Amino acid sequence: MIVYHGSYCLVQNPNISFSREALDFGKGFYVTGIKEQAVNWTTKFKRRGKKGILNIYSLSIDKIKQNYMVKEFLKYDNEWLDFILQCRGRSTCYLEYDLIIGGIADDRVYNTIELYKDKLIDKAETLNRLQFYKPNHQICIINQDIINKYLVYKNSEEV
Repeated sequence: MIVYHGSYCLVQNPNISFSREALDFGKGFYVTGIKEQAVNWTTKFKRRGKKGILNIYSLSIDKIKQNYMVKEFLKYDNEWLDFILQCRGRSTCYLEYDLIIGGIADDRVYNTIELYKDKLIDKAETLNRLQFYKPNHQICIINQDIINKYLVYKNSEEV
C-alpha cells in the first residue's frame, strides 16, 4: 500500500529515535494512506516558515501482519479511547505492539476527549459524540525493524 508522511524535510530513512513522546499511539513513525491528510500535516511547518514536504512510501501491511504484533482500531470506541488517553498520558502500553493502525485524535476529536478528561461529560456521551466523526487514518510504526524491512521510500514532493 502507498502511505504518506507530512514533514518539513525529506525523510528517506526514518528513524524512530527522532519521534516525539505522548502521541496518539505512542512514540513511532506515523504515516497515513490518505494523501490529503498527510498534506494537512505539513501545514504546521508551513505556518512556521518551513517547507511542507510530502514523503511517499510503499508499506507491506500484509507481510507485517504475518510477522509482527499489529493492533488495529476499526472505529472510535471504548478501547480506542482508553488507549489514546494512556498513550497521550505518556504510558508505554503501545510497546506491546510493533505497529498500530487506527483513527486520529485530531483537534475536533480531541476537543470531545478533553471534555471527558475534564469530567464535563461521561464516557458514554464521549463515545456517542465520537460516533459522528469519520475516523481519519494513521499508522504508527513502533518497531524500527519494520521500517528497515517493509517501508520503502518512493518519492517526495513539496506541497
